[in-house]
Amino acid sequence: MKYTLKKLSSMIVTLVVVSLCVFLAFNVLPGDPAVRMLGLEASPELVEQTRERMGLNDPLLVRYFRWFFAFLHGDFGTSYTYSVPVAGMVASKIPITFTLGIYAFILTVLVSIPLGILTAKYENGLLDRTITVINQVIMAIPPFFSGILITFVFGMIFRLFTPGGFVSYTDNLKGFFRYLFFPSLAIALPKISMTVKMLRGNLIDEAAKDYARTAYSRGNNTNGVLYRHVLKNAMIPVITFLGMALADMVAGSIVVEQVFSIPGISRILLTSISNRDYPVVEAIIMGIAMIVIGINFLVDIIYRIIDPRIGIDE
Repeated sequence: MKYTLKKLSSMIVTLVVVSLCVFLAFNVLPGDPAVRMLGLEASPELVEQTRERMGLNDPLLVRYFRWFFAFLHGDFGTSYTYSVPVAGMVASKIPITFTLGIYAFILTVLVSIPLGILTAKYENGLLDRTITVINQVIMAIPPFFSGILITFVFGMIFRLFTPGGFVSYTDNLKGFFRYLFFPSLAIALPKISMTVKMLRGNLIDEAAKDYARTAYSRGNNTNGVLYRHVLKNAMIPVITFLGMALADMVAGSIVVEQVFSIPGISRILLTSISNRDYPVVEAIIMGIAMIVIGINFLVDIIYRIIDPRIGIDE
């Protein structure tokens, strides 16, 4: 319980620090939000009235705490460009980006763990050497370029999907998941390679330790030692990596969305940055930060469940 409370406190402090950095970053930039909302032709009196209505004349810390607590209650502010609540603008886009990241994570887990076990089990064999070479190539390719290659090969040559033919989850759920498979694959490929390499190395290292040799001496076969003894210890750092990878996949989905013309958060984010629509940008960045921080907290808890010795002195 003490370990959990400590991690929870750390998560809350991190969230507050990130929120303060995000708020200050967009409030020290030059330019008047009231002028951006009204336009350059607005009279000084109207600009001043708008500033007062928006609370821009209040001290900076007062504005921060008002914004922060409103954010915690689901009020993300009003768009400068469209004069509509930010929550309404991003509500329909969040499920798309979040689903894309989770989809990529599931592909990573389903593919990397069996491959990692196989390469360790048949160390230095043909399968191991082949996968190692493929891993090195994939790790050198960034997700956006993988997306371009996947679009060309599977979309334009084999015609397994229609590039740019996004299907909304509100119209056809099956078509939605079918279209997201290839973008998710583009995000997952580098993480799959890294996870396979890490798990393989961990399994080989753990298999060389005394407890594994003791298990062999008791008559256990290779599968028995691998699955009953070695795998659990080898998976602990892998779980940490996968947790960080999940957070990175959700954030990295923004780049891949542009390659596959997916109308997720990326489209609103890039447009809002161009228009200096800071409430929208702040809301999206804070949303991503909360996802990353929350995932890292869950990873720490799972880490402790798998190995109760972790944090025992804390």
